[in-house]
Amino acid sequence: MSHDNLQAIVSQVRRDIVRMVHAVKSGHPGGSLGCAEYLVSLYFKHMNHQPKNFEMDGIGQDIFFLSNGHISPVIYSVLARAGYFDISELKTFRKLNSRLQGHPTTHEGLEGIRIASGSLGQGLSVAIGAATAKKLNKDCCFIYTLLGDGELQEGQIWEAVMYASAKKVDNLIAAVDVNEKQIDGSTDDVLAMGSIGAKFKAFDWVVIHVTQGNDLQEIDAALTEAKGKLGNGKPVCLLLQTDMGNGVDFMMGTHKWHGIAPNDEQLLSALSQNEETLGDY
Repeated sequence: MSHDNLQAIVSQVRRDIVRMVHAVKSGHPGGSLGCAEYLVSLYFKHMNHQPKNFEMDGIGQDIFFLSNGHISPVIYSVLARAGYFDISELKTFRKLNSRLQGHPTTHEGLEGIRIASGSLGQGLSVAIGAATAKKLNKDCCFIYTLLGDGELQEGQIWEAVMYASAKKVDNLIAAVDVNEKQIDGSTDDVLAMGSIGAKFKAFDWVVIHVTQGNDLQEIDAALTEAKGKLGNGKPVCLLLQTDMGNGVDFMMGTHKWHGIAPNDEQLLSALSQNEETLGDY
């Protein structure tokens, strides 16, 4: 898919995100907007997957696990736009009896969602299990997961990081959204983690820095490089330097939009900054 086509999808995904959280006056727009480019590039260009033939085991397909589940608006939009379920279902976001809850769940059988990820710190462990199963089944497809940088303050993450390299889980790409923000402020103020890249390298991972994590071309190059390094005995970590709230000027650069919804006036401003390209739901 061309750069222009991907950019058009990103613009539409941003519109979906702000409209979903505005409609129910709740949700997490900041991190969702910051990860739009990465997830669009992953689902529309790099992953080998079959949206119309979704099965939980994902045999013969690449699989993605969202670990930082509070950014559910972006994954719901991307899944719908990729064809996993009807786009009109985005209208049900966070409503009673909806399959699109504030954090992804599995009990209602939403296509494209394989784990519940309301509790942070667990996605990498699940991804390692799925990657190990693929190796045991001689399934040559890849496992992807996305973590938040604030989420790395969870101890379970580092147990999983240690395990993946020790057991040579080399069909796994773990991306970290490094926006340096979390709900209570900057990650350095809440709990400074030092160099994330140095930590992953110390655990014997391949580390790829994506200094412009909202640039589709740089993401494309990084994912291509990452896939080329799989199969060599080491898992791969992508460090995505993103802007929280990217694409909506008043949401960018602050943690304050981690988990609040825009009002009517703010919604119109956000929509005016992102062209409708594929049709709103």
